[in-house]
Amino acid sequence: MLISVNNATFSYGDNLIFENVDFAINEGERVGLIGANGEGKTTLIKLISGELFADSGDIIIKNGIRIGYLEQNGGYLSGNTVYNEMLEVFKVELAAIEKLEKLSRQLSACEYLTPEYARLSAQLESLNGFIASKDCYNVEVKIKTVLNGMGFIDRYEQNIETMSGGEKTRLKLARLLLEQPDLLILDEPTNHLDIATLFWLEDYLTAFKGAVLVVSHDRYFLDKITQKILEIENKKLLSFSGNYSKYKVLKAERQARLLKEYEAQQVEIAKLQDYVDRNIVRATTARSALSRVNKLERMEILEKPYTPKYSVNFKFDYEYPPYENVLKIEGLDLEIGGKRLISGGQLNIRRGEKVALVGENGTGKSTLLKAIFGGGSHSIDLGRFVKLAYYDQEGANLNAENTVIAELWERHTGLTQTEVRSALARCGLFEEDMQKPVKALSGGERAKLALCVLESERGNVLLLDEPTNHLDLIARESLEKALAKFDGTLIFVSHDRYFLDALAQKVVEISNFSLNTYDCGYAEYTQRKRIESDKKLREEEAQKLADREEQRQCGFRSKKERAAEAQKKLRIKKLEEDISALESEENQLNEMLTVPEIVCDYKKTSEISERLAAIKLQLDALYNEYESMIE
Repeated sequence: MLISVNNATFSYGDNLIFENVDFAINEGERVGLIGANGEGKTTLIKLISGELFADSGDIIIKNGIRIGYLEQNGGYLSGNTVYNEMLEVFKVELAAIEKLEKLSRQLSACEYLTPEYARLSAQLESLNGFIASKDCYNVEVKIKTVLNGMGFIDRYEQNIETMSGGEKTRLKLARLLLEQPDLLILDEPTNHLDIATLFWLEDYLTAFKGAVLVVSHDRYFLDKITQKILEIENKKLLSFSGNYSKYKVLKAERQARLLKEYEAQQVEIAKLQDYVDRNIVRATTARSALSRVNKLERMEILEKPYTPKYSVNFKFDYEYPPYENVLKIEGLDLEIGGKRLISGGQLNIRRGEKVALVGENGTGKSTLLKAIFGGGSHSIDLGRFVKLAYYDQEGANLNAENTVIAELWERHTGLTQTEVRSALARCGLFEEDMQKPVKALSGGERAKLALCVLESERGNVLLLDEPTNHLDLIARESLEKALAKFDGTLIFVSHDRYFLDALAQKVVEISNFSLNTYDCGYAEYTQRKRIESDKKLREEEAQKLADREEQRQCGFRSKKERAAEAQKKLRIKKLEEDISALESEENQLNEMLTVPEIVCDYKKTSEISERLAAIKLQLDALYNEYESMIE
């Protein structure tokens, strides 16, 4: 057991965050921590990491364990380059290799069979064991594997100070993976990752030997990584075995069971109380009524199962439908800041289609949505009666100085205050939120307000740029259901693969400056991409083999290469001759040591022993060189 939390309670002043929390994390366990925004997930992590202390209860951490913690926006304050920063992880391993080289030089210069020789040999043997156990010679491979997987393949020499906040967080995660802690705590690790990096991270964490505690709103990620789900709800913590999908089933079953038990008890209480009320004053039945009173007093009253203090119920509709052909893009050239994004793009979207725009970060997904919404390009043609409604992930269309209620009401002055408040409440914004300025809202609250504004625009074609960002799981699932019911047209960008899989009927990939259309859902698209990737790798390997075979058949070598090969053959022949001569001399000297007259001569014996020691050193050096030459 790595971590044990027993009856932990924590408050900020008079505000109770959670109470009587119990759970444990075992070696190698994969645990997901979920809950609505503000329930205390990050607070619980900070208790484990030692940044905060519980009001009561115990948090027991196994002695000597190494904990790696990635905060939501935790990056670097470093003037180092990307690669050199990763080298810092392996200071001990690199120092060991350097020490080994130094010891080897000292040993080669030391006289054989002396105390100093024995001391250095022992140190060398111990150091070799350490280097083997730590896999020190593969430091470069480890660093490049993680940096390439995390999207830094061509940025080894970039200075960290020049990176964005998201890039620094991603690099911090890369370093934590290289550090290989016993417990890896990740708070929203997928926020700054594209799809390809997410797939790589999932595969890496699946093979990771340590334990993982992850807070995430990415349901696909939770499904792939976790074996247990911890949920903070109503200031309590519940534990469920299995991944997120299994949790949803178990949670629903638990809720139904508790509700059934509660309702059955309420019926029983009502019957008992009714009998008491009718019979307590009658002499003939008072005794039996008193027995029921005693039963009521002994009964352990069940609490009514908790239901969330708020529900989110997004709903999208429109006033009139567009014509069949909603959007046609032909010969689109798109760039931003002088950077080319799309050349000659082609795309057709029909009424009612739900289309996902995918591609690596920076390929132009958001820019394309803005171009469609903004109009003005002769290459983008909207169909008749199309009414666009656009969700901007940055919330740029919201007035930061407005209050929440004013932001919606000023757009729709014909609505009553009750109607405005009701619309906001359906989207998860309540009485206490109405007079908050937009600039003071949390990321989740801003997202809900922007989605409420989007609803009110009643567009028949919705353009959504990362609509699930900042939303908790309850809000994400509500949005997903609402958009699945929406029978208009949907064009959206998202990194939420659960969301993509649930909604996308067509996938448009921006790659190599083109718009590539896949007439299938997201799951089939990813399967096709994996097949394409595997095929490409096989073709590249086959080409490499063919190139090598062609070189072998043609005997194509430069004059310099032929000269080097000739020198190598001569050196190998010389090494074989030298080794043979030394081995022959060694055998002769060993035979001489069996002759009684020589054995009795101390001076002669010492000379032979010294020569044998020198021969051994020479042979070791020659053997090493010979093996390196013939590999």
